[in-house]
Amino acid sequence: MSDHRPSSPPESLDRIQGALLGVALADAWGAPHEGGPLEGLLWRMIGTRHGRWRWTDDTQMTFDVAASLAELGRIDQDDLALRFARSYRWSRGYGPGAARILKRIRRGEHWSSASRKVYTQGSFGNGAAMRAVPIGLFFAGQGTHTLITAAHCAAEITHAHPDGKEGAALIALVASLVFTGCSPSDIWAAIRAASWSPVVTEKLATAEQWLGAQQPIAPSIVARQLGRSITAAGSCPTAVYIALRHLREPFVDLLDFTRRVGGDVDTIGAMAGGLWGAARGLGALPMEYLAKLEDADRLVREASRFASACSVP
Repeated sequence: MSDHRPSSPPESLDRIQGALLGVALADAWGAPHEGGPLEGLLWRMIGTRHGRWRWTDDTQMTFDVAASLAELGRIDQDDLALRFARSYRWSRGYGPGAARILKRIRRGEHWSSASRKVYTQGSFGNGAAMRAVPIGLFFAGQGTHTLITAAHCAAEITHAHPDGKEGAALIALVASLVFTGCSPSDIWAAIRAASWSPVVTEKLATAEQWLGAQQPIAPSIVARQLGRSITAAGSCPTAVYIALRHLREPFVDLLDFTRRVGGDVDTIGAMAGGLWGAARGLGALPMEYLAKLEDADRLVREASRFASACSVP
């Protein structure tokens, strides 16, 4: 990457830090609320050395993407695959499919072969979308086609199914839009202008209608109509709705609403939290919560390094 690439001004630095820390904070806060009581208890038992809120693979892979972009200035699939594999720890809560892929890569198998052997049709889960926020920040202002192509390339390593790539593209696109301060009408216009599957198109239209009418939709209805699952189609529109609904509300309200939607709480929260943070910035995140986050100081430093590699449109 060129040393002459312009760095981010202070406001953009705050938003980039807010986006990445928003991912981590919502992820760590949501992890104990995912699944049933047994899963929550297990996550609390794993804990951290200092009793802080422990983040999951959602955060680890998000920061892996950010580090790769900062170092290379582009999506490099081989570099990303190696970073993902080296960072893999079972205790971070990786899904079983992703774990098998990353173990194969760690043993020396190329990522394309490993991914095909584990998922012959590609994974349609939300694992690529959960790490897509940095892509939206880095490629903001470079055009929707460039951004979506980058998101698809980054997704293919573990989530080559069209649905998995689509989820990554959606989260990256919305991250770029809120990061650059687009109005709600411009955000929805850009979303509508992109190409989505019929299922996702319908869910996004529902979300837009709800927000436009300023209807106080109950979490149970959001879960039923938009989804709360581990699939990309069943979680990414939900995360977009939650983020845009709460852009002018405190972050803790977003967390509480995500918990009440239920399901894949940590990943839906990570995606929504990253979008919220990209709009509002680090300074708007609750400091008392950040003080409880595992390795928060290190994450802020890594987010700052990533920000220095981002050009602002």
